[in-house]
Amino acid sequence: MVEAFSWSGGPILRENPHFRVLRVAPLSEGGIWTYVSIGGWATTEGTNHGQEFVLCTEADDARAIELLAMTVFYNRTGRLGLGHTVPIGEPWLPGSGCDHLLISLPYPFGPDLQTCHVGDCHIDILWLLPITERERTLKVSSGLESLESRFEEAHLRYWKADRESIV
Repeated sequence: MVEAFSWSGGPILRENPHFRVLRVAPLSEGGIWTYVSIGGWATTEGTNHGQEFVLCTEADDARAIELLAMTVFYNRTGRLGLGHTVPIGEPWLPGSGCDHLLISLPYPFGPDLQTCHVGDCHIDILWLLPITERERTLKVSSGLESLESRFEEAHLRYWKADRESIV
């Protein structure tokens, strides 16, 4: 089941009245919830290039909608890209050590999700991967590829709020 939501907190709707989030329920019990921003592309209107973001959780949680609203608002001038991190200032979900979002390719969904076109506008759909401060430090010191390799080796359970840091 897919449902659309908006976020009334903060300045997102004032700055971007197009903003919505699609919440995609898992196909089976215990599956992953997927949240996708819609309308983020409108913040860079006129450039023929936009971005949307996807975030996954282990349970239905409005916090995912808030985090997407925060990210789309922050990206209103198109400043975010692959490999960037966004500090959240608090755990992404209660009980989590992850307090940053890494902007990455949407690996769990395959390359077909990464790009779409709306008219002449090219839209990249990027993954918001919650990470810890130590993981961010590794990315800064050793590079994005090094961090992503460590995630792959650890079989990262990215949707789990209580996952351990891989560093």
